Amino acid sequence: MGGTFESTKGGGAAIALDEIEISILRSLAVQLLELIGPGEPEPAEDADPLAALFAEGPSELPSDPALARLFPDAYGAPDGSGDKGVDPQELEARSAEFRRFTENDLRARKREDALAVVRSLNGLTPAGDGAAVLELSGELPLRWLGALNDLRLTIAARLDITEDDESAMLFRLPDEDPRKPMVMAYLWLGGLQETLIETL
Repeated sequence: MGGTFESTKGGGAAIALDEIEISILRSLAVQLLELIGPGEPEPAEDADPLAALFAEGPSELPSDPALARLFPDAYGAPDGSGDKGVDPQELEARSAEFRRFTENDLRARKREDALAVVRSLNGLTPAGDGAAVLELSGELPLRWLGALNDLRLTIAARLDITEDDESAMLFRLPDEDPRKPMVMAYLWLGGLQETLIETL
């Protein structure tokens, strides 16, 4: 095992990570947490439990391209593409309504996924051979899968990568290009994501 996830007997996944890989993954997950933002404060003991169910979130698409990629509009797209034959203002109103009642939960889930990555890596210390084996079981493989996807979406937004130009751009950057390390992280996370999917 080295650099890719493999299935474990209990139905989970395992991967050997060296100290640098652990550090990079932890740093990226912490940056993702900072981007997503803090969670909602804990409700008071005497607070109405149903109030949280009906708490309203934001209604507008985030201005940060990375957050817009993590929390896209449910109907249509900023470029005007979407449901054909439907008034763009109607699509905007639908998206705002959907976002108002779903984004808080989506943010909480993405936050929990990133926290699961950080907590999994905490205390993971490479042995004498320079690697530590991380074993994921229960809900952790799905948490990791969600976080890896969110990290790739975020990096793709920062690099302005779209599905159409991904392969052409990524493999042609010269080594001195300042985007190269981020591109390498993007490709590495893609490999981790792919092998983790295969284990599930």
